[in-house]
Amino acid sequence: MTHPKDDPNTTTDAGIRVQSDEHSLTIGPDGPIVLHDHYLLEQMANFNRERIPERQPHAKGSGGFGTFETTQDVSRYTKAKIFQLGAKCDVAMRFSTVAGERGSPDTWRDPRGFSVKMYTEDGNFDMVGNNTPIFFVRDPLKFQHFIRSQKRRADNNMRDHDMQWDFWTLSPESAHQVTYLMGDRGIPKTWREMNGYSSHTYSLVNAEGEKFWVKFHFHTDQGDGNAYLSQEEADNLAGADGDFHRRDLFNAIQEGNHPSWTLKWQIMPYEDAKTYHLNPFDLTKVWPHADYPLIEVGKLTLNRNPTDFHTQIEQLAFEPNNMVPGVGLSPDKMLLARGFSYADAHRARLGVNYKQIPVNKPQSPVHSYSKDGAGRTELASDPVYAPNSYGGPSAQPEPGPEAGLWHTDGDMVRQAYTLRQDDDDWSQAGNLVRNVMDDAARDRLVSNIAGHLCDGVSEKVLQRAFEYWRNVDRETGDKVEAMVREKLDGASDAPGLASAESIRARHAAE
Repeated sequence: MTHPKDDPNTTTDAGIRVQSDEHSLTIGPDGPIVLHDHYLLEQMANFNRERIPERQPHAKGSGGFGTFETTQDVSRYTKAKIFQLGAKCDVAMRFSTVAGERGSPDTWRDPRGFSVKMYTEDGNFDMVGNNTPIFFVRDPLKFQHFIRSQKRRADNNMRDHDMQWDFWTLSPESAHQVTYLMGDRGIPKTWREMNGYSSHTYSLVNAEGEKFWVKFHFHTDQGDGNAYLSQEEADNLAGADGDFHRRDLFNAIQEGNHPSWTLKWQIMPYEDAKTYHLNPFDLTKVWPHADYPLIEVGKLTLNRNPTDFHTQIEQLAFEPNNMVPGVGLSPDKMLLARGFSYADAHRARLGVNYKQIPVNKPQSPVHSYSKDGAGRTELASDPVYAPNSYGGPSAQPEPGPEAGLWHTDGDMVRQAYTLRQDDDDWSQAGNLVRNVMDDAARDRLVSNIAGHLCDGVSEKVLQRAFEYWRNVDRETGDKVEAMVREKLDGASDAPGLASAESIRARHAAE
């Protein structure tokens, strides 16, 4: 994205000119992010420390505890012990909203976090996901800016729809996720009745060293995953019961109505990723099920409530870098950055020794050279360095390739992913509208978009928003503009019916 010549140039906090606001420094356009991208690290590290002590984002949420069991033989794809037939482990889960603060209503229109921690015999495995299979941006340099656009203004400390749509319409890659957000999935009926997705692509490796790419899907067993609240229902609940989703989950578990989800995988052969018609590591895209159908893996069940919300839920920390042998990362730039960002956020919020908090502590033995720091509770013992000749723990590398390792080369560049045949920003969002939603769902989509746009969005951003939705689906865009114009004209003409902007102006004058 280019800026007018009279706009100031972005700099680091040290005043050093920045070359890009959107692209991280990678080895070639499709390669990994490098550690010496100081601007990216500064952005992520500063962002992680903006809110103390609540999470930033996903501050409002709750969760529970239970078990996971692998019920199908998927050993041909991974050697991970937890994903061998009959394997079981304890789990912790947390559900959340993204943008709201810790005291915000559960029923705001927002993606829902869906995070799972499996306490396996090989250490903790964390999946940090959402109730949608995609996300708003594909480069981590834009993540902080996205979240700030959904949070609160600097001047009046209020959320601002103009700010949100300004970012979205200047970031066309957001269209797929915004279509989900403005549709029924933007306000799930309950956490128990929604699906969860890794969204990211991970890697798997089997006992023979063969590698695969994988996406995780947790499908609710409490319906088809499409249960939703209408905007009117959600608005009423926001005033009547701001903890509606939290209460529903707690009461269901307490009454013995234990919610469960079936874990399914989409598996892509390793070599397919090199020539597939869309980038399989682009977080704004889904893999069509016709190409990579779902296979069943196991069952996750919640059967126990927290007894101390602060120590068990508020201090519960998930991080995508927690992976067990047989599961790894991928060239997904957002996932690679989150491998640093989440753990760093926990160090800032909970202290460097947050993994010693009981809810985060692995059930497998820990033999680490970490020592000292705030909040340290586990005893350290000599030797406290490696290598050593005094019997301290030593690394035991396994022979053969491991998940999370892949070939890459190229110059260090700040560029977007290399475009493939179907790597546009609009097609999958348009398919969602035309081929997945029915007429009633499309009507609700238009109504939700128009209602959101009528709350304080400026004319210049409105114009971009109408074009944004026409790019998704022309008929939808036309209907959105017509409804917005009708609502705004009616608000200005009808006595007693005023826009939020006119109400604020009247109050200011008074």
